[in-house]
Parts: sequence; structure tokens; C-alpha cells
Amino acid sequence: MNTGAAAGHNFGLRDEIKTYWSARAATFDQSPGHEIFSEEERQAWHNLIIRHLARGEGRHALDLACGTGVISHLMDDLGYKVTGLDWAEPMLERARAKAKTRGRAIEFRIADAENTMEPDESYDVVVTRHLVWTLVDPRQAFAEWLRVLKPGGTLLVVDGDFVNLSMAERVVKTAAELLQQLGLTKADQVPAPAGMAEIHNRILSQVHFSEGARAADVAALIQNSGFANVTVDTDLKAIHRAQSKHLSYLKGLSRGLQHRYAIVARKPLRDL
Repeated sequence: MNTGAAAGHNFGLRDEIKTYWSARAATFDQSPGHEIFSEEERQAWHNLIIRHLARGEGRHALDLACGTGVISHLMDDLGYKVTGLDWAEPMLERARAKAKTRGRAIEFRIADAENTMEPDESYDVVVTRHLVWTLVDPRQAFAEWLRVLKPGGTLLVVDGDFVNLSMAERVVKTAAELLQQLGLTKADQVPAPAGMAEIHNRILSQVHFSEGARAADVAALIQNSGFANVTVDTDLKAIHRAQSKHLSYLKGLSRGLQHRYAIVARKPLRDL
């Protein structure tokens, strides 16, 4: 794939990230862990959201880096009035088409998650899934998310460390790759366009969490950005168990071993 960077143009890291996710849009929903593949998984996500955010009851939620709208729809299921932002137009096209097909009143707009251009204190909830590990400047992003939340509003981050593997993960990953090379199992993920793995690795080497987004490090940055009551939830077993049913045995086992988590934080109330 020929990028502006390769051509010598003024093509920066943010542009490359945008281009990468735009190219991934066509097959994004076909991979387990992206779209919801079962009612069991949908309920597991609902339970996680209710546990930390409660039901929406008309409250306003901002879904950052919404992609094809998977989390936006889960929030809509639970009674939130949802706005989804993403800077990859092909992702948004699929999100809008999905919402139209399902009859959902979700607004999707193009915007940068690190500079949303949304009004101050306009959302009760901000939610992200698998965004933080890609951030170029997480301090700026967290400050931006704090700005758009109403006092007392809640941030929910669902993410993981996809760089540092435990010994168990490495063994399982190696075995899964070997079985796939021998033709004994099929790939769980839809093949990405040619050259995408190289672009992914180049992006990863330049983002803030290039050495892995550990929950404790992310939580510390969130707290230092002005959030309060920051907590880490690593009990995502129900979601991983539901997803594993659509993966090969070893890939499903690996999913459960990964360092994945939810971080919840609140914007402090104003002093009276």
C-alpha cells in the first residue's frame, strides 16, 4: 500500500492511523471481538455497561472512535442517547447504514477523539473501546474527555495490553500459529488487505503506549488528568467466554489470557 509517508508527502502519524482504520472498515465487523456475534455476548456487554454506568434513561453518551457503531448500539439498547465519533469515514458509513437498518436514532459524526470539538460539559457518559492503546497523546485526550463530560459524569474505557504477552499467552499463540500453518485450523480473523500488518506495526511503534497499555499506567494518566474515583475492572470473563465460542479453541483460550480491562472514572462535581 502506498502511503503519503512513503511518497514523501507531509503525511504524519495521525494521518496514517486514519488511513489504516479506513482500510480496515470493509471487513471490521467480520471478526469475533469486533461485532457482536451472539446474544450471550450482547448480554455480557450489557452487564458490564450497567455495572459501571447504569441504564441510560435518556442520558447523553459519547462513543469515541466508534468504528462501525458496535458500542454505540449497545449503549442505545440500554436507553442512552448516543453520539458516535470516528475519524475514518468508511467506518462511519457502515455505522450509519447499520443504524438505519436497525431503526436506531444514533448520530454519527466525523471527529478526532483527541480533539472532539464537542461543547463543554455536554455528555453524561464517555465510552471508548480499544482506543487508548492507539492514542498519540493520551494526556491531551483524557483532558478533552474530561472537558466534554458534565460534572459527575462517567468515563468508561475498555482496552488491553496487546503488546506484552505472558508466558502462557506466548505458548498458546505459538501453538495456534503452528496449527494454522499446518492447515489443521483456519484463521479466526478475516485477512487484512496486503501490507496492513506492516502499517500496523509501524503505527504501534510510534504511539504513546508502544510498549503496551497496562491498566495501572492508563489509570494513573486518567487520574492525573483530573478524573476522580478511578477504578480498574479486569473481570471481563463473560465477554471473553462468549467471544471464544466463535474462535478456534486456542485463540479462544488466548483471548481469556490477555491483559484486558475496563477503567471507570468520574469527573468531580463542582465545589459549591
